[in-house]
Amino acid sequence: MAVKIKSPREISIMREAGKILAEVHDQLKDILAPGISTWEINRKGDELIRKKKCIPSFLNYNDYPASICVSLNDEVVHAIPSKKHRLFEGDVVSIDIGVIYNGYHSDSARSYGIGKIDKETERLIRITKESFYKGIEHARAGNHLHDISAAIQDYVEENGFSVVRDLVGHGIGQSLHEDPQVPNFKQTGRGMKLRPGMTLAVEPMVNAGTWEVWILEDDWTVVTKDGANSAHYENTILITEGEPELLSINGGK
Repeated sequence: MAVKIKSPREISIMREAGKILAEVHDQLKDILAPGISTWEINRKGDELIRKKKCIPSFLNYNDYPASICVSLNDEVVHAIPSKKHRLFEGDVVSIDIGVIYNGYHSDSARSYGIGKIDKETERLIRITKESFYKGIEHARAGNHLHDISAAIQDYVEENGFSVVRDLVGHGIGQSLHEDPQVPNFKQTGRGMKLRPGMTLAVEPMVNAGTWEVWILEDDWTVVTKDGANSAHYENTILITEGEPELLSINGGK
């Protein structure tokens, strides 16, 4: 496993990439409302990314045909935007975005309720986000990678939800996906030691029902096997000598 330790110059570029990505998320959130199509969300996201002199990480990545992943309700990740698919009151929508800035990627995801949502969906979105923060409490130099994984799974399951096992987080830098893989569930052993300069995309994907998933016939869209709702929360983080820096959140915390 060849894990790339980023130099101060590389970290500076990735910090700016993350800042831009956070701004794109904030601006895209403002257009989410009943009636808008997932295609329109993708179109607007692509426009925002390019206005900020970045390139969409996802467009044409392994032939993915869009710039933004927009996943609704039982769609876990990688749903393909469409003019036919529109947001409705009560939906949960997950927006996954990647940008390339000066040759370096940043990757993050957010889940939102549309209009008035039921309490269980609201709790699913909240627990998914909180599980990310529980995981990165362990994202310190000298700790082990899979301590992050175990903390995410423990928190999710304590709250009655399940963690997807077929998809994981990842290292990130000049490539969208680098070593190491970052599971959201317990592994045999504690994994590699974390070192300053590592950059990771930590991304819990949490289901209201079973953790099991299907991939639809488009070969991209991952859905829950039982049709229950799913939520997704992700940030690009930097391992430091102290607390991790959240590169895809403005202010780093």
